[in-house]
Amino acid sequence: MNYLSLENISKSYGEKTLFKNLNLTIAKGQKIALVARNGSGKSTLLRVIAGIESPEGENAKIETRQDIRIGFLNQDPDFNDAHTILESVFHRTENPMIKAVRDYQEAMLFPDREKQMQDALQAMDDLKAWDFEARVKEMLSRFEIGAFEQLVGSLSGGQQKRLALVQLLIDEPDFLILDEPTNHLDLELIEWLEEYLKRSSLTLFMVTHDRYFLENICDHIVELDQGNLYRYRGNYSDFLEKKAVREENEAIELDKSKKLFKKELQWIRRMPQARTTKAKSRVDKFDTIKEKAHKTKLDDKIQIEVKGRRLGSKILEAQYISKSYGDKKLVDNFFYKFNRGEKVGIAGPNGVGKTTFLKLLTQQIRPDGGKLIVGGTIVFGYYTQAGINLKQDKRVIDVIRDIAEFLPLAKGQKLTAASLLERFLFSRKQQQVYVSQLSGGEKRRLYLLTVLMENPNFLILDEPTNDLDILTLNVLEEFLLEFDGCLLVVSHDRYFMDKIVDHLFVFEGNGKIKDYLGNYSDYRKDKKKKELEQQRADRDVRKQEEKATRAIEQKAKEAEGLSREDKKEVKRLERQIEKLEAEKEKITAQFNEPNLTPEKIEELSKSLGAVKEQIEEKEMRWMELADQA
Repeated sequence: MNYLSLENISKSYGEKTLFKNLNLTIAKGQKIALVARNGSGKSTLLRVIAGIESPEGENAKIETRQDIRIGFLNQDPDFNDAHTILESVFHRTENPMIKAVRDYQEAMLFPDREKQMQDALQAMDDLKAWDFEARVKEMLSRFEIGAFEQLVGSLSGGQQKRLALVQLLIDEPDFLILDEPTNHLDLELIEWLEEYLKRSSLTLFMVTHDRYFLENICDHIVELDQGNLYRYRGNYSDFLEKKAVREENEAIELDKSKKLFKKELQWIRRMPQARTTKAKSRVDKFDTIKEKAHKTKLDDKIQIEVKGRRLGSKILEAQYISKSYGDKKLVDNFFYKFNRGEKVGIAGPNGVGKTTFLKLLTQQIRPDGGKLIVGGTIVFGYYTQAGINLKQDKRVIDVIRDIAEFLPLAKGQKLTAASLLERFLFSRKQQQVYVSQLSGGEKRRLYLLTVLMENPNFLILDEPTNDLDILTLNVLEEFLLEFDGCLLVVSHDRYFMDKIVDHLFVFEGNGKIKDYLGNYSDYRKDKKKKELEQQRADRDVRKQEEKATRAIEQKAKEAEGLSREDKKEVKRLERQIEKLEAEKEKITAQFNEPNLTPEKIEELSKSLGAVKEQIEEKEMRWMELADQA
């Protein structure tokens, strides 16, 4: 059963053609990821599929099943800043349960509309939606969004992205379209989302740079390459294998076309003016051969050969540093001495103090206690989310030339700014483009280059993988593995962390930072093992306590039976229960009266609930005493 069909879809911006005549089908239950280089049109294609942008082309056609609901997670969520968090979650959704809650809340504002109130109450009962708001709040808390009456306009960009994801998951659409869903999530939330998206009932089309997502969730991967769409069955490892085969075949075909072109060119040049029909046919084919032979294959390698600065014997030493803001302790008595060539990852939930820790090490803020000793040869290179403040009205080439015209390489060589940009996949033509015209991933790639051009020997990367394409990540990883200096990296990309780091600083909360020897997957495996062991130990303790409690109670019953006071209480309880049952019947009968107002219905419901609660409480006590007897 097809959920979506695309035929002859094209899209251009000015002179730049992103893709042309694309065809794609997505069937129920399929989980498909779209991979491509930054700036090639991934997000645009998602917006076209979601119906936010219109496709181009005379024969362009998009067909979706009419009986399904589609949910789209945009990179830049669009909220009404005047709405509260809860209002935003319940806004613009056709989920029947959410609609019932919304209708009930609206009916409460107009108690004189009896029919509206009755319909709303009936819908709430039919859908069992009375506890739904509590479930929404639980989901918001899971995604680290509190203060539910807070205005959306006061949230950070990361919080708004998480709110948009909550809104989408609560809505439970049939078909999910996700643009970088793991951005701004901590590692534990990413793992939770991965398990959620694995559900067989979900149909999924997404863009993500998280390669564990691609490996563990997807059953198809489509690649957008030079405006063409290639589809591969399987997960990320299958994609890598099949892509390599495709590129090898294309290289062979390109080589054949070039040889044939040379041969045809010689024939054309020596051919006489009077042409036969056969000769004209051959001339017509010449243009086709020429086009194939001159098809260029983009170089998919970012070459990074920055010459590293010398590292002295003294690097960086944190001597029992501490930092708090008010009552919140972020770093507590931390000691560590960095060694040459160390590659350290930082792990921990959002808001636990990771960015504060990096600012302490780079001396942007002062510790409350302890001190930092920085070696005289240390040059920090600090890539931060907040640091991406490139001047929008500058051309790409000028951004780099403002730092340096040339860059020193190994073995005494130099590289011009233009050549360096080419190695970072910015063609000569694209170097003349203004920064404002770059995609989000291209801006991050350019910013990363400006950091590396400072030629640091102690590199600090705070979420470097956000919005970078997989190609850029692969080459960045290769560079970091060869990097001679020290590396400190904060990332929610599990694949990136596993590949790069030797050990972790794990932020456990309340300022405690643990040095863990191993990568992130090792840490998570050990943590889960300890959690299971602790659960088993807690369960055993509870069983022993329950067993001991039962034995004591049994002995007490055998020794004492019911006291005189207990017997009096039994009789008193029986009288009270009888009276409450009569009250319950009286209230129940009132529901049958005609012309009940919504206020009266609500008042009777509360009274009936209170009586039932009292009956249950007294019956439980009566049973308790009866057991003792």
